[in-house]
Amino acid sequence: MKSLEGCRLTIGSYPPFTYNAYGGGGKPTVIPSQKNNLLHVSFSSETFSIPPLTSRTTKFLSLPFPPGLKIEMSMDRLEGTIDTKSGEVLLKFESKFIFSIGAKLKFPELIVNSLLTTGKVKGKLHEEEGQVLQGNGKTKLVGIATIPITGNKILDNFLGLPNEALAELQCEIK
Repeated sequence: MKSLEGCRLTIGSYPPFTYNAYGGGGKPTVIPSQKNNLLHVSFSSETFSIPPLTSRTTKFLSLPFPPGLKIEMSMDRLEGTIDTKSGEVLLKFESKFIFSIGAKLKFPELIVNSLLTTGKVKGKLHEEEGQVLQGNGKTKLVGIATIPITGNKILDNFLGLPNEALAELQCEIK
């Protein structure tokens, strides 16, 4: 699985961040199931990489992220199923997003737990539809998560936590 450019992240009623995640990804452990067309996949948090959101990879309101701002993602779990017949993908995603300003100011982790799917997702604020796995291996995974409060009043108030987030991930699965 490789992440591609053209991804988007939205939290609450803020406009979306556009994100070039090109270069991320990893190889899964694949476990065939009783159904010939269903593959169970599990990605290792040790070897799966997700590029950080920085001024080089991310735009907000068509402008690059300000230099010095960074959001790193630390994946804890990415596993689920790929239906090779229908192209449907369903992955359980658990991660921590760590926001920092420069080298010295780090905020508490944002906890993200979501089901990433090629189907349709609908929350209270967001709605989006993924794209089943195409013949060339490309797909769009979407997921909605409720981000809990962090305990940091500045970050919690700024993001309106707890709040709903939407991820739109362009990927290639081969």
